[in-house]
Amino acid sequence: MSMNRPALNGITRYIYGTTRLGDDKIPRKERIKIAHAAMDAGVWFHTSRMYGNALEVLGEAFAEEPSKVPKLIIKIGWDNINQIRGVIEENLKPLGLAGMQLGQLCLGGELAEDFAGGGNCYRVFQDLKDEGLVQGFVAEAFPWTSDALLRALRGGYTESIVDGFIFYLNPLQRFASNALWNEIVKKNQPIIAMRTVSGGPVHNLRDVPGFAWKNYLQKRAVEVAPIFEKSGVKSWTEFCVRFAHSFPLVIATVGSTSKIENLNEFLTAKDNFMPLPENIMQEISALHEKWSDELDIHAEPWTM
Repeated sequence: MSMNRPALNGITRYIYGTTRLGDDKIPRKERIKIAHAAMDAGVWFHTSRMYGNALEVLGEAFAEEPSKVPKLIIKIGWDNINQIRGVIEENLKPLGLAGMQLGQLCLGGELAEDFAGGGNCYRVFQDLKDEGLVQGFVAEAFPWTSDALLRALRGGYTESIVDGFIFYLNPLQRFASNALWNEIVKKNQPIIAMRTVSGGPVHNLRDVPGFAWKNYLQKRAVEVAPIFEKSGVKSWTEFCVRFAHSFPLVIATVGSTSKIENLNEFLTAKDNFMPLPENIMQEISALHEKWSDELDIHAEPWTM
């Protein structure tokens, strides 16, 4: 699949998410240590200016071992095309880098409408590639942005620019709407699955008050926990990684952690290529379809 999409060549099945590197409650030395551990593993990284001072932590780690600087997916956007270059510079400067592997297109406002209609943004995206600032692009989907992406995909505008789609895809969440999901599958688009473990072990999400950051996740955990138990898979992390990679179009999962043991669990799970049983996948996929229509597509932005 990635053979015709050079920007995706060599992508690692697990991508280290750097959200926790910006958590000031964790000593900086520990955050730099986990960054080095992920660099040693040779996996790609996913980051953003939105993650506190994660970029500065990464910049320090990169400067200490420049030969191990990973390929990066970085969030760029936002509401109009004139913001993009500034956002790119804002991300690259603390990292000490001249460019990124993939720009994660976070589209809102007039930029989303321009994207949906095949507008001027595509010329700007090509310019960024020509200049070497970005090697390729993946379009970020949320339930509240799925319609713009669907229109762009149906219109054929994304073909030469967008290398794939990136969104929450785990047993409790599939943040591409049903219509967008079906179009992605129909057009054989590569997918990068974010938020691999849904925010934590399913039994904690179900049983521990306050563990789930929103009530809907607790309710979904009630439905998914019996399916997980029936699968016989002992580790929730393994279950989630195998779940994502059971979809043929998924090329990578993004999982964030600040703990070496959790990183090692992700790294171990990524090497387990065995898909989940078909009946398990069918049950969860049916829940995804139901949840998308019942809640997701009606949700206000950033409420999920």
